[in-house]
Amino acid sequence: MKVEAKILLALGLFFGVMGVVYWFWSREATGSVMMFAGMLLGFLPGGYYYWWSRRMKARPEDDPNATQAQGAGVVGAFPGTSIWPFTLGMGSFFTVLALVFGIWLLVPGLGLVVWALFGGVAESRRGGKV
Repeated sequence: MKVEAKILLALGLFFGVMGVVYWFWSREATGSVMMFAGMLLGFLPGGYYYWWSRRMKARPEDDPNATQAQGAGVVGAFPGTSIWPFTLGMGSFFTVLALVFGIWLLVPGLGLVVWALFGGVAESRRGGKV
């Protein structure tokens, strides 16, 4: 996690420096606030990863002399194909479209969302296709 922490902290530092440069160069508030938010989006997870990387043992990814075999872990079971994520996405899409085109799209949108949630839960409990 040290590598990830260094990358995110470097991104946060970059956005912080660029935010200060942008503010003094343009005196525009909106872009400066977005740069500040980008800085926080780098520092927040980067600081968290750095905090945890100091408290946990080193991973093979953190060792420059590690072999590929040391980094290979247990390959677990992966879920099979399912229609429920697509159904949930379409329901969410129709629900958002209801804000634009009319409240009548909320009915099929929420119906698809509820159907997808019930179908996904039932499929995960049975361990196969529903």
